[in-house]
Amino acid sequence: MSRDAEVIVLARWADEVMEPLTQDDPERTWRGRFVPIAGHWGWEFGWALEFDKVHARTGLLKHLESLPWPHPHTVQVLLRDQDDDCFGLWMFQEGRLVEFAIPHTERIHQPAPPNEDFSPDPGRLRRTDQGNAQPEQTPEELRDTRSPW
Repeated sequence: MSRDAEVIVLARWADEVMEPLTQDDPERTWRGRFVPIAGHWGWEFGWALEFDKVHARTGLLKHLESLPWPHPHTVQVLLRDQDDDCFGLWMFQEGRLVEFAIPHTERIHQPAPPNEDFSPDPGRLRRTDQGNAQPEQTPEELRDTRSPW
């Protein structure tokens, strides 16, 4: 299934940690490779990746959680699925990458699919400050608990 998404990883002093992720690796559960983002002086401060398929991104957050970050408190992961209004923000909390609420946004979830043959859906991150009517939120107990990332 096609579904574009972008990922940006920002982290201080993480060149060595991210270097292997700039190479293709068929052993990973997710597909693709990060491209370094360099600042004005040439220092790499972030890495970007684009996905064009849903199944190609499975396990990305779990993989990023497992890395030996020299300063995990500086790690920020920005994720934007094709239907999101803006990027969502994930940061480490108690050793896990969790989504942090951004003011004036809400992630709207769909009901869980009928079985695991369907890929997990990340929901849609919507801006709530634009005056647009928001879709009805699915109750938490009816959402898919699998990570789409």
